[in-house]
Amino acid sequence: MDFASIKATIVEFVRDHEVYAPFILGLLTFGESLAFISLVLPTLTILVAIGFVLAAAEIPFWSAWLGAAAGAVIGNWVSFEVGRHFKTSAYHVWPLSKHPHLTVRGEDFFHRFGPWAVFFGRFFGPTRAVVGLIAGIFLMPGILFQAANFASASVWAFAILAPGAGLAKYLLW
Repeated sequence: MDFASIKATIVEFVRDHEVYAPFILGLLTFGESLAFISLVLPTLTILVAIGFVLAAAEIPFWSAWLGAAAGAVIGNWVSFEVGRHFKTSAYHVWPLSKHPHLTVRGEDFFHRFGPWAVFFGRFFGPTRAVVGLIAGIFLMPGILFQAANFASASVWAFAILAPGAGLAKYLLW
C-alpha cells in the first residue's frame, strides 16, 4: 500500500463522515483545553494534521473552526468552574499532584498577566493545561474569564487549523 492510496482512503473516509468533523474537533479541543485531561492527551500535533486532512477532503474550514473553538471554550470553562469549586484543593488531585511545577508556572503566569493570562495561556502548552483552573481558583470575575476564553479559543482554533488548511492544496496535490 503506497502513500497515495492511504491518502485517498483517509480523504474518502473523512468526506463520507464530514458531518462529524466539527464534533470530533470539538472533542479533541475540549480535551486539549481541559485542565486534567490535557496533561495526558497531547492533541495539538493531531489537530494541526487534521487541518491538512480537512482541506484535502474539502470540508468547509469555518464549520471545522467553529467546532474546534467551541470545544476549546467549553474545556477551559469546565477547568475554570472546577477551580472555582475546589479552590486550592484541586492542586492535590492527580495529575496536578504529580506535576506541581505546572501549577506553580500557571500561578506565576496568572499573577503576572491577570486576565490576559487566560488569553495568552491558551497558546503555551504547559500553561494551557492549568490557566483556566488557576483563574477559577483565584476567583477571576466570570465575565472577564469568558471574554478572554472566547477570544483566545477563536484565535487558537484558527491558528491550529489554518496552516494545514491553507498549505494542503500545495503539499498534498
